[in-house]
Parts: sequence; structure tokens; C-alpha cells
Amino acid sequence: MDGRDLVRSVSVVGAGRAVRGLRTVRAAWRRRRIDAAGLPRRGAERARVPGQVAGVEPGPGGGVIRFGRSELRITVAVNGPVFWGWDGAGPEPSYALAGRCPEPDPRAVLEPDKDGGWRVVAERVTVVVSRHGAVEVCTPGGVMLRRDLPPRWWEPVGGGTARWMQRSEVTADARFFGLGGRASGPRLREGAYRLWNTDPGRAFGPGTDPLYLTMPVQLVVADAGTHLVFHDTTWDGTVVLREGEEGAGSGHDRAGRCEVRMDGGPLRCWVMVGTPARVLHTWASLTGAPALPPAWALGHHHARWGFGSEQEVRRIVAGYQERDLPLDAVHLDIDHYDEHQVFTVDQERFPKLPVLAEELRRDGVRLVSIVDPAVKAAPGNAVYGSGSARDAFVRDASGREVRGVAWAGESVFPDFTHARVREWWGGLYAERLDQGFAGFWHDMNEPTSFNAFGEPTLPRSARHDLEGRGGDHREAHNVYALCMARAGYEGLRELSPEERPFLFSRSGWAGMQRYGGTWSGDVATGWPGLRASLSLVLGLGLCGVPYSGPDVGGFDGSPSPELYLRWFQLGAYLPLFRTHASLRAGRREPWEFGAEVLEHARVALRERQRLRPYWMTLAHLARRTGAPYVRPLWWGAPEDRALRDCEDTFLLGDGLLVAPVLDPGADRRAVQLPRGRWYDTVTEEAFEGPAQVLVDAPLSRIPVFARAGAVIPVRGADGSPELEVWAPARGRTGGGLVVPDAGDGWDEPETERYVARRQGREVVVTREREDGSGEPPYPVRVRGLG
Repeated sequence: MDGRDLVRSVSVVGAGRAVRGLRTVRAAWRRRRIDAAGLPRRGAERARVPGQVAGVEPGPGGGVIRFGRSELRITVAVNGPVFWGWDGAGPEPSYALAGRCPEPDPRAVLEPDKDGGWRVVAERVTVVVSRHGAVEVCTPGGVMLRRDLPPRWWEPVGGGTARWMQRSEVTADARFFGLGGRASGPRLREGAYRLWNTDPGRAFGPGTDPLYLTMPVQLVVADAGTHLVFHDTTWDGTVVLREGEEGAGSGHDRAGRCEVRMDGGPLRCWVMVGTPARVLHTWASLTGAPALPPAWALGHHHARWGFGSEQEVRRIVAGYQERDLPLDAVHLDIDHYDEHQVFTVDQERFPKLPVLAEELRRDGVRLVSIVDPAVKAAPGNAVYGSGSARDAFVRDASGREVRGVAWAGESVFPDFTHARVREWWGGLYAERLDQGFAGFWHDMNEPTSFNAFGEPTLPRSARHDLEGRGGDHREAHNVYALCMARAGYEGLRELSPEERPFLFSRSGWAGMQRYGGTWSGDVATGWPGLRASLSLVLGLGLCGVPYSGPDVGGFDGSPSPELYLRWFQLGAYLPLFRTHASLRAGRREPWEFGAEVLEHARVALRERQRLRPYWMTLAHLARRTGAPYVRPLWWGAPEDRALRDCEDTFLLGDGLLVAPVLDPGADRRAVQLPRGRWYDTVTEEAFEGPAQVLVDAPLSRIPVFARAGAVIPVRGADGSPELEVWAPARGRTGGGLVVPDAGDGWDEPETERYVARRQGREVVVTREREDGSGEPPYPVRVRGLG
């Protein structure tokens, strides 16, 4: 939820409190315009470019190239990524990296190139530096993937932080993806994209930018290859993209262009080259393996701002049970807090919350709690008192606590960039665990303050520890939520070491997958919002965050029965499957939309439950390889241009293809199929790709296809695991991976490999083991033989 609801929530908080809240906002506006006083004036600036090569210093994995007015350090790491940093910038310190940066590859050496330049040749990439400071990233065969022109800096004459700009060119056929959570996409077309985590102040649609979770991470896909580039700078910035255009006939190609402008911070970046799977695996090895959610988190979640009481929660859960609808988690929003204060409970409306949590757990339903970072600055507030005693809150340049306005009124904000503060905050989750909560939902953590400083966050001059280096909010803002997630995750591991934490966050930054996932924020109710939901999940997956999902039905309005059902059907095939809405929006329980919608929603929920072993396998594979659960259609064939431009269909793992219905009134839709044979999972009709096919999409279902030869773990009719095998084409084999569910602890089950082969009219499935092939330990059901 967000600041737009402060005035509109009169019916909940009372007219008197709303008036006091407005006075607090006005007072904060008068008192907190401190940026002008807290930040130095930039004054006159001097522009600078690198100049010409003046010398080199070879080193492990590359070396340093000195120019007339700058220097460039290049290092190729052992697992393939390439780092370069200007003006002495190194890979550390970095909030993105998981631990220390990888060791240099001793086989990669700096050597002279033509025209006075230099190059580093490695196994997967060649980096060529011109004598003026342009940097080219090429395939091992010498085909250019990206060319960074010499950068430019603007430095204050009186000293201070330099702004910089980096312009780049890519091939004419290249397509841009990534940059975090973007409502327009997943393919990023011409436009400017801001790198500043922002609560937009309203429910968003495809044209809203920026949103809650931005990252300077680009994934670029072209005929020649795929590469990921990450500018490791946390400051406010803008990325301007323009796709290229290939010349017709004898015409010239127009290269694609990218311009990165940053208000400060080091000019440094990492580049990874290879197939999409290799690139994401390298990215995960650099920034951290995605957290593995507990098994229950892969089921269906129901949330609402305004449950109001224990009785209402019980009524909703009973509604699911009476209608035979699977439910795995219920999320409590801020209305369960006492006076909206974090780590408290309203004892009048939730007098026996631990008892409620235990009753729900016995029925297989977990409670998930919202956690906001803002702490009410009031005497008697235990969280404020303990934080003040530890000097835990962000201060301004004069040493005073920075106070903003949040749901609880005038509030302070923990400085999560300090290890001591993270440890204190992580310990506060003991209260949540004692209340019976099993998971945690971080909200308002961009951080958001209700327009107290001219924009909905802390003043840019607010001071942060930044791991002892010291700095201001210009540098800390984008990693605030990442550090909060770290505090929560590490605290939960300490408090409950036997169970995997479940945590997801509205905001974050590169590397946030180490601590959990995200949801797509407050998406607007409407068909454009439905389409934006898919764009966000696909884009986040390509930035290394595999676990995400939208508010099914949208956040701010009352969807039509058709829109709700199509959103529900899409959500059933996304990692985080959660219904949620604002206080003013219509209800989101499936039975509120009529008998027909209820029946179709039941089918979608049961299919989600049937595929739970497959979801668990995808979660383990994401942790081990970095591959997202939800993948663009071009994942296995990035050279296929028709697939690169397809944005309304996706792969779920390697085995399934999902074609959601994203337009009103549609009962048929065109589906682009990759190469190979694909089966409609309902009719078992076979289709040969690559092709575009027109298939039925009745209100009862969305089209889902299985790849020929796929071995997919599912739940059988009795709830035990079995293998669903889709017949390979004649003369071909198939297969699949299975990672058994080992509970919600830290055990790492062995990956099981299965191969499916045709033998006459039958399909034989074997398990591949080091000691030889064997019979599968599960029942096998073969489909697609008809």
C-alpha cells in the first residue's frame, strides 16, 4: 500500500486521526525542507574524458590501462564475468556481490591490439579497449556485442561527487530487457527509465515509471549472443534506450543505443556473455543464489487490507474450506497492528492471535505479517525506545533524527546500512514469531514517507552509515530495502534456524534474491494492469529475482468477473500466487464473482496444487542455477527473432508453455510455439513448432502446452508424487529433472534425472544414476500417445 491512502482512509482511522495526520504532513513539509542546507551546492562543473592511452600495467586476469586523464581497470574472473572500473574503482565494496568478488582468471592477459589499443582474451569473451577509452565486448569469435564509447564526467570545480555518462551501442537486431521491475515490457523499447526506487503514489499501469524496484541491470539479446551488463552504482540515474534498425536491401544498419547517466558513484560495471541460462547462472554466482522458499509459499496466498478481526480471518478461511478451495497462506496487512505501529498487535480485534495462527497451521494455512520500516516516534513506543537506545535511526547532517510521516504518524527510519542496526532489527522478528507468523512481507521500504520532503522518501541529505564509509541518502536510497531484507532474513535464520525464512519485499536492488522475492506492487485494476503483471514477473526474473507475482485482480478497483478470472488463471502459473486488494477495492475471494467464476477458479487452484512438485523442483533449480521459474519464450533459442518479440506467452521451466488471456472477450488466441512438438495439456492435441497456432481459450481455462518428451513431477490423485510424461516425437528422446520436497528445513535433496524414450508404441522412462539407469521410484503416467 502507499501514501495515496492517507487521506482516503478516514473510514478506518477516524476523522480526528485523519485531521491530525494532515497537520503532521503540513508540519513535516515546513520543517523538513533540509536538502538545500544539507547538501553542498554543485556550482560550476568541469567536463572530462579519458584522453589517450598513456601506459599499461598488466595484472591477474587483465590489468590497468592509463589514459591522459583517467585510468581503466579490467579483470576477467574465473567463472566468466568481466569487471571494469574507471578512476581506480574496484569491485568492492558492493551491496550487490555475495561475499568477496571472484578471483581473477590467470589465463586472461592484457595484450596489445591494433591502432594503439589493448585487449583481454578470455574463454567466453574478448574485451577490446581503444586508445581513446572505448570498450568493446565481443564473442570469442570476434563478433561485437556491445561498444561503450569513452565515458564523460562532470566534476564540481570546488570538489565533490562527479556526475557521469556512459553511451553504448549494440547490434541493430538487439533487444533490451531488465532494469528491475518495469510495467512496460518485458522488452524495453525506446524511452528513458529512471533508476530510483519509487512509490508512484497510485496504482500503476504500463506507462508508470519508475516503480518500487529498479536495478541498473540490462539483459541484451541479439543474433550474435546474449550479454548482461550491470552498472554497480546505487545513485539516482537514468537509462535511455533506443532499439536499432536493420537496413533494408543495401541500406545501412542503425545500431541500438543505450545511455546511462548517474548523479554520482563509481563508474564500474560487470559484463557476462553466453546463453541466457549461462548468463543468469554467472549472475547468480556473482550476486548470490536465490533464497529457497518453504514449500507452502509455492501455494495460494490470500491477502486483504482490512480483514478487521480474527473472526473475519476465520470466516474467509472457512469460505475456502467449505468450497473445497486450496489455501496455503493468509496475509495480515497494517490493520492488525496497534495504531499502525510495526511489531505490535491490536488486542481488541486480534486478542488471541497466536491461537488463531496455531488453528490455521493445523489446517495447513500459514499467517504472513506485513512489516514496514517506519517506527512511530512517540514516548512509550517500545520499538522506538529500544532503537533510540542503540542510535538506530537515520539522522540529518546536523545530527537530529530524520522524521517523516507514515501510517503511524510522525516516524523515524532505521539505518539498515549499519550492521549493528540490522542485528537489532532482525531480533525484533521474535515478537512476530511468538505471534505465530510464518512469513513476512516488507512494504513501504523504498523507503516511503508521505510527501514530507518534496518526494515520497527521506531527504537526500539524510546521513547513513553505509557499512562504516558514511554517506547520504543519494547513495543509500536504492539499497535501503535490500539492507532491510538482509536484516530480516539474517534475524529469522538466527531466531528459527531449523526453518527456511519466507520473506518478500516491495522494494530492493541487485542481489535481493539472496533474501527472498518480491511482489509487483500496487498494480491498477484493469486489463492493462493484467498485462503489466506478466511484464514485471518476466523482467524481474531476467534480473535474477525468480520469485515474484502480482496482486491478482489488481490493487485499487473492482474487477469484472472475466478480468478477475483471467488474472487468477495467470497467477496460478506465477511463482507468488496472491490475491490482494486495497481497503477501498472490491473483495478478492473467488466466490464473490459468481458460480461460474468460482468453478473455474477451483480448477486453476487444483492445477496449481497438482503441479506443486514441479514448482518445488523449479525453486531448487533456481537456487542452484539462477534460472527463473518463469522464462521468456526465447530462453532456449534467443536467436529466434519471432520468439524475442513475443511478450504475451512464457515458459514455466523447461516443460510447460503458458499462454494467458490478456484481452477482454477473447475465447481464442494465437500462440507462438518454439521449435519442437507441443501438446495441449487439456486436449492432448499435438502441434509442431516453430509456428504460430490459433487455439481455443474458453473462460474455463487458459492454453497451456507441454513440451514433447517432458518429464514433469506432479501430485497424483492420492496426493503422492508421480511423473507425468509427455510422449517424445518418434525418433527423439526427452527427459526432465526432479528435486524431491525435503520439507522446510535446510536439507539439500539430490537432483533426480529422468529420460523418456520411445519403444514402438510405448514410452519407457528410466532414472539416470551414476551406477546405471533404473526404474523410477514414482508411478509414471504417459500422455500424448493418442
